[in-house]
Amino acid sequence: MQAENMDLAPPKDDPFTQEELKVFDGQDPAKPVYVAIKGTVFDVSRKRDTYGPGGSYALFAGKDASRALGLSSLKPEDAVPDWSTLEEKDRKTLDDWHAFFTKRYNIVGRIIDLPAAVANE
Repeated sequence: MQAENMDLAPPKDDPFTQEELKVFDGQDPAKPVYVAIKGTVFDVSRKRDTYGPGGSYALFAGKDASRALGLSSLKPEDAVPDWSTLEEKDRKTLDDWHAFFTKRYNIVGRIIDLPAAVANE
């Protein structure tokens, strides 16, 4: 694991819909790359080689793929924001990923149209 980034900017609370987030998937080199976890949007642009097109975690770019992170899955069908059906151990894994990203990447906003089952978690 990489070390924590001590140069993080103060977190932002800019609202994003899931549709708006899609343009930050790394396809346009002029735009940053964003990944959302549990509705929190992180700027992962400094790891574009990992999260951008062709990267090992490109599946997560431009979307909230919380369920996939909780399941440690790289299956496209798991890359959805609804984590409500995850078992307790998978929820802990998801929380661990959220904490990992919070310590390493700038928070640039939040998803405002999460599925109802997880909107208030």
